[in-house]
Amino acid sequence: DGKAITEDEKKAVNSRKLRATASTHFGDQDFFDESPEEIGDATWGEVCRSCCVHSGEEWAKIFAGLVLLCFFLYFFLVGLELLGSSAKVLGGCSAGNLLGNDTNPVAALMIGILATVLLQSSSTTTSIVVSLVGSDAIGVNQAIYMIMGANIGTSVTNTIVAMGQMGDGDQLERAFAGATVHDMFNFLSVGLLFPLEIITHFLAKMTEAMLPTEVGDGDKWEGPIKKLVSPFGKLIIIPNKNVIKEIATGMRANGTKIESCEDYYPVNCTDGIRDYKHCKDEVGLITCNKKSGSCPAFFQNGATKRDDEISGGVVLFLSLVILIVCLIGLVTLLQKMLLGVSTRIIYKATNINGYLAMLVGCGITILVQSSSITTSSLTPLVGMGVIQLEQMYPLTLGANIGTTFTAILSSLVSTKVEALQVALCHLFFNIFGILIWYPIPFMRRIPINMARMLGKTTRIWRGFPLVYILVIFFVIPGILLGISAFFTQDSVGFTVLGSFVVIAVVGGIIYSVFWWRYRDGKAKCVTCMEQRQRRKITFQHLPDDMDYLKSEIAKLKDHTGLPDEEEDKDVEKGTDEFEAEE
Repeated sequence: DGKAITEDEKKAVNSRKLRATASTHFGDQDFFDESPEEIGDATWGEVCRSCCVHSGEEWAKIFAGLVLLCFFLYFFLVGLELLGSSAKVLGGCSAGNLLGNDTNPVAALMIGILATVLLQSSSTTTSIVVSLVGSDAIGVNQAIYMIMGANIGTSVTNTIVAMGQMGDGDQLERAFAGATVHDMFNFLSVGLLFPLEIITHFLAKMTEAMLPTEVGDGDKWEGPIKKLVSPFGKLIIIPNKNVIKEIATGMRANGTKIESCEDYYPVNCTDGIRDYKHCKDEVGLITCNKKSGSCPAFFQNGATKRDDEISGGVVLFLSLVILIVCLIGLVTLLQKMLLGVSTRIIYKATNINGYLAMLVGCGITILVQSSSITTSSLTPLVGMGVIQLEQMYPLTLGANIGTTFTAILSSLVSTKVEALQVALCHLFFNIFGILIWYPIPFMRRIPINMARMLGKTTRIWRGFPLVYILVIFFVIPGILLGISAFFTQDSVGFTVLGSFVVIAVVGGIIYSVFWWRYRDGKAKCVTCMEQRQRRKITFQHLPDDMDYLKSEIAKLKDHTGLPDEEEDKDVEKGTDEFEAEE
């Protein structure tokens, strides 16, 4: 009995206020109320005891938990793989048309953002841009601006992943802040380095001075994580990246001119045999596996462009379902495994030196060959409170460096030194961004505080992340790309019209800032979001509230003796019959 009482008492202690040590444990009701500054410092001995000292039964549970964790993590990565593949099928033609445009710096920056959002991979965008430079389809300066845009567009994936934690307000706040700290760094870096590059071309000049006289042919490298995840994804769908490159250059590998994406359709396999050998010459956005020769489940002989896009849409939906299910599984499992562990222990185990964290983020990204996968895998841990926002920031910066490795490898496949120059520009753009926004504590806090503010906004309205994604990654780049198109038409009329539109947009921005600061715009926006959130909660609870009201009215009728509706109708019916008889 004494043991049972002790366990009950332990279960009852679910707050640091009820503990003599005043320490917070994972799963406490006030777990999210503790700031990083309030977390005490544990010893490595305490960390080792918490990690390694367990009973046989506890070890069995830990082993089962780790197996399940690996299962959910693997399929989470498969979901990200399918998300990227389906995005390339759905947006491949559009991205190819965008990347092939020879245009001004602002338009090139927006093209980089939109192409990366459509392809769901900055590594793919930068690799294509590098290959386009290698084939003389676009110039080095334009490629640099596109690379900057790709840096911004890549953070949309982990922002989408953060929305998977919308069911819990605390987790959503932290996860969204952890995802958008990547955005804030990229926005701030582009905001400083983009105009500086336009004026001085310092990145182009510096990397040009570093170039060798020639670049030898290199081999494509595939990371170990990619080797584990790709085989499963390739059973479902394989995007044809050559379509994107060829549409951007306007020319097929065999020298045939390409007018539009429709030129690849219908898909035709020789003798009706579905394998790489018989289908490789006439395939569209979905292709077959070059190594094994087999075709994926969604490959269709005789398919039209619409058929391939429908297949891409189905796989996109499937990938989102897999991501959400695995995300819920990962979060629930980690919560159960960490339940009762002191935050001092967790913080000590995860709080490594910032520069070492950058190396970790860089190493992981090189292994998985995608900064999106790195940051998307870490975002749920930030939401749970396992990794602090201050620790997520250097991991994200390391991922930004790691993703440049893919572009450098792509440039080595090309024999053009200009391709290597663009890849080096990508690397040094991120290095300069880190030198500006990390070493100095004051500068480091700017992107972190901006991300934390965005996270707090989700408290006011949980629909904010969706609006943020649509506005930041689609609406604003689309508007700026449309405006820049006025100035590329070689027409005085369009140039004058574009000038008026720019003046109108600048005026609108100035008025918006004035309205926000001096006309209570901030308070009005907060009130509007609060009302939307209250309305949503009200509709969610409406059925329960109605059931409660009905039960209370029934109790009131029993207490007062008031007749039910049916009794009232019976009385009225009897009265009508009596009056009719008279």
